[in-house]
Amino acid sequence: MQPITLLTDFGTQDGYVGVMKGVIQGIAPGVPVVDLSHEIPPQDVFQGAVLLGRHFTYFPAGTIFVCVVDPGVGTARRAIAAQCGPYFFVGPDNGLLTPMLLWARGRGEVLRIANAKEPRYRLPRVSTVFHGRDIFAPVGAHLAAGVPLEAFGPLIDDPVLLDFPTVERTPEGYRAQVIQIDRFGNLATNLERHALRGETISRVICGGREIPFVRTFGEGKSGSLVALWDSADLLSIALVNGSAARTLSARVGTEILVETVVAEAQGKTTLRGERNHG
Repeated sequence: MQPITLLTDFGTQDGYVGVMKGVIQGIAPGVPVVDLSHEIPPQDVFQGAVLLGRHFTYFPAGTIFVCVVDPGVGTARRAIAAQCGPYFFVGPDNGLLTPMLLWARGRGEVLRIANAKEPRYRLPRVSTVFHGRDIFAPVGAHLAAGVPLEAFGPLIDDPVLLDFPTVERTPEGYRAQVIQIDRFGNLATNLERHALRGETISRVICGGREIPFVRTFGEGKSGSLVALWDSADLLSIALVNGSAARTLSARVGTEILVETVVAEAQGKTTLRGERNHG
């Protein structure tokens, strides 16, 4: 059977994750279940979407992601099941699946989204406060057991999408912003490596502090700030052996200025915004 991967904001203290796994095993005995994260900040749909977007392509084709960050539980918001290329996603229609839907659309991958409202693929009694157990876990388990996507409900083409912050072009380079802070206090921004075409980063500025751009953490001394490409190819700021977030008093949304240089045919480099005088 296709593996199921769970992402929630439930934590692991109260049994919510465990009972979802119990429901899954009751419907699809023996299906492999993997925990991606259960430490999304409570009700933070944006952070859940960012984390999913960073990691989902590292899972095998056919993986079913059951995702629950659901401040609108019990309301009229839809439950959806989606196929994005070779992956499947189940969760609330609140923008949580935005990166994967846009990924599939941008790459021309298969993209099908069902309004998962068919009662026979839910638990017999659905509470108004725990759709992770009563709707999303059963839908994911039935998918793993071979139920086709169309069986869960009518296909839709108007999913809720989050408005993700965009990188701005500046005369010197780029204006980015922090979109994620991990447990080490590293600051991941929305500037992706592939956005730099024929350019290299000359310096990074956050909170008025100039931060050197390096290739590895080890190039900085303990206690020093560095900027580098992280494992998802996002520009990130770190404090070697410490917390950049605490040191810079940074949070999600903090502005990051990036200056770049462009290589010229003769091997020289030109600063962005620099004029050539003949």
